[in-house]
Amino acid sequence: MHEIEPYYNWRHLYIADNDIKSPFYGRTYSEFEYDKQIYNYLIHPQWDDIGSETLFIKILYVSYQKKFAIIEFIGEWNDCLNNDIMILKREIIDTLIEHGINKYILIGENVLNFHSSDDSYYEEWSEDIEDGWIAFLNFRSHVLTEFQRANIDYYILLGGKINEISWRTFQPNDLFEKIDHLVAKRLQG
Repeated sequence: MHEIEPYYNWRHLYIADNDIKSPFYGRTYSEFEYDKQIYNYLIHPQWDDIGSETLFIKILYVSYQKKFAIIEFIGEWNDCLNNDIMILKREIIDTLIEHGINKYILIGENVLNFHSSDDSYYEEWSEDIEDGWIAFLNFRSHVLTEFQRANIDYYILLGGKINEISWRTFQPNDLFEKIDHLVAKRLQG
């Protein structure tokens, strides 16, 4: 796991620790010191600690003009034991919402498991972005199944064409436009 880096090909466009509005503004990273781990596995030092023992993120891109954020995840999403959704909502999403972000692309190909609890923070997040949306992109099929079993798909968009997008082939604004178009089609019919 220590070799899995957050996606870095958009760093010339956006770096969260350089963004004064970002919850990670001013954070410094080491390329050589592996100080984060999930269980007994070290992870790359570029991942951001949100306060969860098992879930780490990287804000890959934010457009305040178009009001969207792209966030990549690694680890185990555990609402049952660690209340990861509460931590994510309070520590990261609330800050982004304060700055007008209401559309979220969450990339989860490195999320290995999901353990549910109740859906109240997903509901709150959905209500806080009333004209926006939350799209789960490239999550593993068993993880998507667990989100669906917990009825969280009521608040988020997942599966189907959204989960099949080769997102690395896009620039951030193009990826947003592609997903926004798919979301509009889903909502229409």
